[in-house]
Amino acid sequence: MKNLMKRAVSVAIVAAIIGAGGAWYLYRSDGQAVFYRTAAVERGDLLATISATGTVEPEEVVDVGAQVAGKIDAFGKDKNGNEIDYGSVVEEGTVLAQIDDSLYTADVAQSTAQLMQAKSGLQRAEADIEQMKAKLYQAQRDWERAQKLGPSEALAESSYDAYKSGYETAKANLAVGEAAIAQAKASVAQSEAVLQRSQRNLSYCTIKSPVKGVIIDRRVNIGQTVVSSLNAPSLFLMAKDLKRMQVWVSVNEADIGSIHTGQAVTFTVDAYPGEVFSGEVGKVRLNANMTQNVVTYTVEVITDNSSGKLLPYLTANIQFELSNSKGVLLVPNAALRWSPRPEQIASEFRKDFSDSNGNGQRTLSNNNGGTTSANGGVGILWEQQGNYVRPIKVRVGPSDGTMTEVEGKDLQEGLQVVLGEQQQAAGAKTTNPFTPQIMRSRSTSGR
Repeated sequence: MKNLMKRAVSVAIVAAIIGAGGAWYLYRSDGQAVFYRTAAVERGDLLATISATGTVEPEEVVDVGAQVAGKIDAFGKDKNGNEIDYGSVVEEGTVLAQIDDSLYTADVAQSTAQLMQAKSGLQRAEADIEQMKAKLYQAQRDWERAQKLGPSEALAESSYDAYKSGYETAKANLAVGEAAIAQAKASVAQSEAVLQRSQRNLSYCTIKSPVKGVIIDRRVNIGQTVVSSLNAPSLFLMAKDLKRMQVWVSVNEADIGSIHTGQAVTFTVDAYPGEVFSGEVGKVRLNANMTQNVVTYTVEVITDNSSGKLLPYLTANIQFELSNSKGVLLVPNAALRWSPRPEQIASEFRKDFSDSNGNGQRTLSNNNGGTTSANGGVGILWEQQGNYVRPIKVRVGPSDGTMTEVEGKDLQEGLQVVLGEQQQAAGAKTTNPFTPQIMRSRSTSGR
């Protein structure tokens, strides 16, 4: 009887354990069977880049302005005989525009007359001083004779004094004449400077090209009045050489450390879909810009434009080349981001991982110091092993945003690694591919 009772108790305990296990399984899987989405490790080429947006700019731009005010009377002619306009090719010294010069011509005439008057004044002063020199010589001789006679019966005292005074007066008049000559010469120099200024202002009425280049922008029309004040008004914008262009790229501060002079660059423009242009980094400007608390730096990319396809101010989509790996092992980014629950890990590896973070959120950490991110360093891939997964530690390399370069002793081409979970209701008998399935993934897939 006792044996029968012991057997009944044992059966009850086993049934309770089996029931609890079944209940736990149903609770854990919510009545669903777990399947893993996998992808094969591939061998291929990987080009890691930084993407940015920029603007095509001429390598050297000259802003042609006006130094005098006046009305635009006419435009010049380009080398083909056409009126200066947008896109005109001009040589250095080509007349671009003519400003009304009537006022400046009158100023030149007035300055010329003033110079002639000043020169006449100089000639008169020079003639006067010759006359003064002659009078001084006569007064000096009279005074010398008076000194020999002295005040006596032959020469009255008043006459003696008169000769002396005449000599002193003649000397003073000569000094005045010399001063008048110096003043006349200064007046001539001043008149010459005024004339030169008037002539220069008159020459400014003819706007000439300072360099050989192409007219990018014409900012005035015939009949329009330009006013020159503190800043010279801009009339034309010229590019010296459109065969060499620059792309001014705005690069985020988080990426600027990866940019360096001479770095290879490729870019596209919307004007030529599918065509890829190449260039290299010429300069990283140090004056950062801040917009809505976002700091960016301007990078100058130099590119050849011998074909003439690139037009100024096109928007360019830039790719800065960081690395170009050939024949390396590649996995989708999602494989490096997915992490299993502890009960999904094969038992022999489960001890190396924990499943708590102190706030009730389920996380996975590697007690051996690994990381499950795809941002460089050490990462973990997961290979399906029956109903469980086993970890594969890898070293993570560059990424192109979709695929990541990896290397490890346990890696080989064609190895299936887990991307995420796909759960299907238990007992479902349909395998129709068009039947909607409930997808639940613990990964964040790559771009």
